[in-house]
Amino acid sequence: MPPAKKRARAYDPAKTRAAVFAQVGHVQDAVERLTPEQFALPTRLGEWTVRELIAHIGMALTGIGRSLDLPEPPKQNAVLAEWPFATSASSSAIDEFTRTLVRDHPDLGAYLADSARALAGQLDSHPGTRLLDTNAGALPLADYLVTRAVELVVHTDDLNAAVPGLEVPYDRQALAATTRLLADALAVKAPGGSTEVRIPPYAVVQCVEGPRHTRGTPPNVVETDPLTWLRLATGRLGWKEALGEAKVSASGERADLGPLLPLMS
Repeated sequence: MPPAKKRARAYDPAKTRAAVFAQVGHVQDAVERLTPEQFALPTRLGEWTVRELIAHIGMALTGIGRSLDLPEPPKQNAVLAEWPFATSASSSAIDEFTRTLVRDHPDLGAYLADSARALAGQLDSHPGTRLLDTNAGALPLADYLVTRAVELVVHTDDLNAAVPGLEVPYDRQALAATTRLLADALAVKAPGGSTEVRIPPYAVVQCVEGPRHTRGTPPNVVETDPLTWLRLATGRLGWKEALGEAKVSASGERADLGPLLPLMS
């Protein structure tokens, strides 16, 4: 008999919405403190400066509105855990759009505030079941909102890395959603039950083909913290580097996740 299909993880729409706006608020507060020199600092995202990075954060907020402007798909044809794999396909278009935003919105603080207000209105006007045509396929609005939390957390981390001492906080619920979605994406990419990946306090997933353990300590275990995990999953940190710096522990012959990473970029 084939193994039972795992049930997709559920996210509370109200908690997701609160997390998104909490993280937006943290970024807005940080943007108000930035000096012109800090806006011009380089980031770890290619040729983007902090200015482009912040414009891209606003673009992530407006993504729901752009999808709502399209006809509603007839049926869902994608799952949330597969969304990370679709992010790199449109990287050149994202870069061009981001640079256009920088030219059109010299006051990025105002742009973020306007984008957040527009998003709140869209969420008030449409049910979470409304299907959206996204880069990953047709997804319900409630699911796609989880991806906005991921975008916000990942790019908050980019912003903190670019501006020493800025220390933008991470909303706990937004960080939890990011950790869980990226962990579930790993389980989709490498299905199986031989390796247990632990990211306390938010996620534990089974992955990688091989003998499945049923009780006791698994023979293959990977453990790390949420921020290290999101950096590994998005290519901000290499697997060997994380091991060398003791930011991740890995035991067992099937505990090498290096070939499976990154999951999104």
